Amino acid sequence: MDVKRLFDVAYYQLEKYPQPDAFCDKKNGKWLKTSTKEYIEKANAMSRGLIKKGIQPGDAVAIISNNRSEWNISDIAVQQVGGILVPVYPTITEDIYAYIFNDARVKLCIVSDQELFDKVNRIISKVPTLNEVYSYTSVNGAKPWTELHADADTALDQEVEKRKAAIKAEDLVTLIYTSGTTGNPKGVMLSHNNILSNVLACEERLPVGKDAVALSFLPVCHIYERMLLYLYQYTGVSVYFAESMDTIGDNLKEVKPNVFTAVPRLLEKVFDKIMAKGEELSGIKRKLFFWALALGEEYDVIGKSAMYKFKLGIARKLVFSKWQAALGGNVEVVASGSAALQPRLARIFMAAGVPVMEGYGLTETSPVISVNWEKDNLVRIATTGTVIKGVTVKIAEDGEILVKGPNVMMGYYNMPKETAEVIDADGWFHTGDIGTFVEGKFLKITDRKKEIFKTSGGKYIAPQLMENKFKESRFIEQIMIIGENQKMPAAFIVPAVDVVKEWCKHNAIDCGATQQEMIKNGKVIEQFQKEVDHYNTFFGDWEKVKRFELTDCQWSIGTGEMTPTLKLKRKVIMAKHDDLFKKIYG
Repeated sequence: MDVKRLFDVAYYQLEKYPQPDAFCDKKNGKWLKTSTKEYIEKANAMSRGLIKKGIQPGDAVAIISNNRSEWNISDIAVQQVGGILVPVYPTITEDIYAYIFNDARVKLCIVSDQELFDKVNRIISKVPTLNEVYSYTSVNGAKPWTELHADADTALDQEVEKRKAAIKAEDLVTLIYTSGTTGNPKGVMLSHNNILSNVLACEERLPVGKDAVALSFLPVCHIYERMLLYLYQYTGVSVYFAESMDTIGDNLKEVKPNVFTAVPRLLEKVFDKIMAKGEELSGIKRKLFFWALALGEEYDVIGKSAMYKFKLGIARKLVFSKWQAALGGNVEVVASGSAALQPRLARIFMAAGVPVMEGYGLTETSPVISVNWEKDNLVRIATTGTVIKGVTVKIAEDGEILVKGPNVMMGYYNMPKETAEVIDADGWFHTGDIGTFVEGKFLKITDRKKEIFKTSGGKYIAPQLMENKFKESRFIEQIMIIGENQKMPAAFIVPAVDVVKEWCKHNAIDCGATQQEMIKNGKVIEQFQKEVDHYNTFFGDWEKVKRFELTDCQWSIGTGEMTPTLKLKRKVIMAKHDDLFKKIYG
């Protein structure tokens, strides 16, 4: 069958790869399966119900929920009646909820728990278009989402089919509001064809098929995970949804996935846990662990000797096999995106037999622009791989990455001026990222155009590049390079509290019970100076971090220093740590 609209993907799976476990959720300790047939039947029942509720083509329906089968059923149901799905991050503030709901003119909202319902309920009076709120789980005050389902009815079924037939590939299907590091979020308008073109272009890069299993846990309200869910459906991959971000480790061992997606911060945390266990070892086991680790740090996909490969085989059998087992033992590929991956981590994981394929894209590009690909040796560490089929990339004179292709958004909703600022008259989308091509074909991102700054001496500093290197230190949880228009670069450093506590315990140092006490300890500060001195050696004299201050708190989405995709909100951090800035620069 022809797949031209996103909802066609479900019917394509039913025709070509019908699965007994298209989607699986863990409830009350058991994995409950939804077959491809049930998935479509429930989506059609909900489409009928939405029509009965008065949802018209072009009406916006918001979903605020964790990853679950019901999310995907609702997505297809809304699409089939011509509605516009507006996925919303659960973690953002109520004020942003109100802004998004009013901007998109949301008519109906579905949430997944009491806390989210309460957040919506507190702003419902500020959203005149919002009529009703439903919930996937039992919630006081919200109607159950099952009320949105209607039994088979000839007239309703005919109306669903009529609406489906009227939907074109170029029609708007979703509004995704970018998390934004400054100001209100922008509604990215994506069509069926925008996202579907990305699904079809990425099919050849997914090294698994109809017998494979995926574990899904990254927020599906982000286009990265959502596009991959369509790709899994298109290729017949069964999708299991993690119970929560806290249960990922257990769910990996239970599900034994062949594929999952990750962001670099998650991989960093996995690696930190591995390192913590390695530090606890003694004798020959400890020596073997750090020998294998050193071997992993030397890994590359090309140019390694037969002797290196022989040693790596031993390391994989004796040490790295345990890493693989911790991820379920069946992982064939981990797709990494959203932010730059530390090259050292990529080397170590790939040496361990866990193929981490780093890619690059934006919400505005649906999202994938380029991705590393194991086939035909199209992997280069420290790059985001080759550009996908159908997409064209060129580097502007100032180094900015420009993109053209069917994946480029329709524009920003209600923002023609902002749209014109990023999509020029020739149709090139200006990403705002600086990059270059390695070997003429592997795209390498070096920084965000707006984040590069000059010191008072006129020297350019690329903070993301530096931050990624410094975060290789297990002592550094987060770091932000500062120094625009100042005489020297400096840094705010968020200490990795558990690592520092363990180090203090090992060295018989009393660092206190709190982070506030820890950062005042002279021995701790001395250790961080050693870390900074070490990583400074990788940079030119004008780039070296001359001074730093440790923060007395962690940065998170909930406390406002990071976006839902774990990017630094630099202005927020600067304002929050103004005292540290003054301490550094006087």
